[in-house]
Amino acid sequence: MRVPHPSLPRRLVLKGTAGALAAAGLGSWTTGAVAQAAAAAKPLPPYAAWKDARSMIVHSSSTVETRRGTFGLGVVTPADRLYIRNNLPAPDASVVADPDAWRVEITGVASPMTLSVGQLKSLGVETVAAVLQCSGNGRGFFPSKPSGTPWKVGAAGCVVWTGVPVRTVVAALGGLASGARYMTGTGGEKLPEGVDPKSVVVERSLPLAALDDALLAWEMNGHPLSLAHGGPLRLVVPGYSGVNNIKYVRQLAFGDAESQARIMARGYRITPPGSKSDPSQPSVLAMEVKSWIESPLGEPGPVQRGTTQITGLAFGGLHAVERVEVSIDGGQSWREARFIGPNLGRYAWRQFVLQVDLQPGTYTLASRATDARGQTQPQHRTENTGGYNNNSWTDHAVKVVVA
Repeated sequence: MRVPHPSLPRRLVLKGTAGALAAAGLGSWTTGAVAQAAAAAKPLPPYAAWKDARSMIVHSSSTVETRRGTFGLGVVTPADRLYIRNNLPAPDASVVADPDAWRVEITGVASPMTLSVGQLKSLGVETVAAVLQCSGNGRGFFPSKPSGTPWKVGAAGCVVWTGVPVRTVVAALGGLASGARYMTGTGGEKLPEGVDPKSVVVERSLPLAALDDALLAWEMNGHPLSLAHGGPLRLVVPGYSGVNNIKYVRQLAFGDAESQARIMARGYRITPPGSKSDPSQPSVLAMEVKSWIESPLGEPGPVQRGTTQITGLAFGGLHAVERVEVSIDGGQSWREARFIGPNLGRYAWRQFVLQVDLQPGTYTLASRATDARGQTQPQHRTENTGGYNNNSWTDHAVKVVVA
């Protein structure tokens, strides 16, 4: 039996279901592909049993991907379709029974203090729409097959976070102590016994500027943050990759040095092929401009000839996405697409559409986005041993047959 889970109100989702797409004539392939995939799918892990199984790909108990083509036409990704990536087992589910009791230690400020979620709620509140994306999203396109989950596009989503701004908390505690250069978040996952905690703890350091828009969030899409997505409290840092958005955050520290935890010092580094990771290599921090086609995908059968709406999603990391171009010939020529739906701010993704007339034949559909800095999505990926930060438009292109 599927456990009910509250989702965003319908008026904000903008008809994001496969049924709505099919009814509009924009996604007749979707229902068949989803039903076909669901028949062979692994079951969802118990803590995520409330998710829409038809829209998810279960890689393991800690890695669940949103199936391409099921994000829908809404800006906001419904909670039951949002991907999951856990580095360690979550705390006991009892922590979300009384979320206001969860406590987070704040250090590196004039008046260090441990605050409950209930106390945080009295300090202030803001809401931001932001893309959450796993650093390895797109790893499945690397021909070198790096170790790790072979995500394609579905380790991402755009959600609405609500919480107290980190800058507000810092101000309430008297401001930063002198010499602060980094903001370090530490997760409250279960740590295995008998090992050095620094070898496994989820602890990431970000440049101090990241605190300007960061939140200590207790809601997602208008509902209390679930255990699957870091509840009762998560550090949300808009524009930065998922690993830096610390789940079950139990400490927020400001200091003059990066964490020495293995996940920071050696993990999530852009390591050249054939090399071993080390602290001198670039860390996986801010996301880069990216886009991909959502429809048509040519599954399970040919696309019908005639007028076709090519739709997709685009975002810019720390910078708003300003332009998207679409190609139907594998990048030989490009046409500018138009944005549809509301603009929820620079950290949210945008839906785009290009209307084309497709006659019988084979087409390679691709998209490339440009952000407010003028940075354009590259043709090729940056090769690295971890399979991180793949925003290549070539990798994300799709081939469709039109009958």
